[in-house]
Amino acid sequence: MNLKAVGVLLLGVFAISFMDALIKMLSGDYALHQIVFIRAVISLSILLPLLLRYGLSGARTRRPIAHLVRGLLLVIANMCFYTGLASLPLAEASAIVFLSPVFVTFFSWSFLGERFGPVRWIAVLVGLAGMVCVVQPFTGDLQWAYLWPLVAAFCYAGFNTATRYLRETESAPMLAVMAQVSFILVSGLIGLTLGKGQWAGQSDAGLEFLFRAWRWPVEGDVIYFVGLGVISSVIALSISYAYRNAEASFLSPFEYAVLPFVLLWGLLFFNEFPNLLALTGIGLIVAGGLVVWVDGRSKTPVPLA
Repeated sequence: MNLKAVGVLLLGVFAISFMDALIKMLSGDYALHQIVFIRAVISLSILLPLLLRYGLSGARTRRPIAHLVRGLLLVIANMCFYTGLASLPLAEASAIVFLSPVFVTFFSWSFLGERFGPVRWIAVLVGLAGMVCVVQPFTGDLQWAYLWPLVAAFCYAGFNTATRYLRETESAPMLAVMAQVSFILVSGLIGLTLGKGQWAGQSDAGLEFLFRAWRWPVEGDVIYFVGLGVISSVIALSISYAYRNAEASFLSPFEYAVLPFVLLWGLLFFNEFPNLLALTGIGLIVAGGLVVWVDGRSKTPVPLA
């Protein structure tokens, strides 16, 4: 087991949980694309000097298309998750996103040539059962906003798989910088298109967060935007390093460590706590991830010939 990669990933996971709580706090006053743009600009100003320490050669890549696909997947994952987060409880939305190891298993099997036994696939089914318990589609109070984090989970799995694909030729700072560049380009384009708020006034909290007009941050909120940029740098570097140095299908279950943190932040900051069935679902998602982890330790996936 690569303990260093696991430790760095856990640092990134903790940072993700805190950043999610901060963005949910800001979702009632600012536009999502504005938050993402400012966060990425601050983060890039921190990451770019790290990349330039490698010299000009460190800023070159032989796989620009792969970087483009990876960046777009990450941007879509973030935008979808935060759109849903504006109207969903923090813990439940995060639990749905952390179905991504289910999708990573599929992607690793399909695109990276990794092969798994029946135990791994049983774990996938357990995770999916957990999702059903969290979303509770059999009740009359089903929220379609859960589709946002579900799409985010799918895209985030693709992002992690792409990181694994690029690890042989790209440094961690390069991967982190390209991710922030993707955020700046996409959120800047959305801001130029929708930043005047011409589609604002939506009754749905998530859509309003997405279409709200840009506004200058009030003085007391500036520290939150700066904090988001710093935290984003930590996340980008840690995730990039971890997935460059360990197998995607092995690392992904460790991201479930975010769930206790988001439960805590949800309770402390938003007075939210899941009901018993949702807690059971979160437990099943964690259990599925642990089974994947145990299965990954006991055998090495066999690549295709």
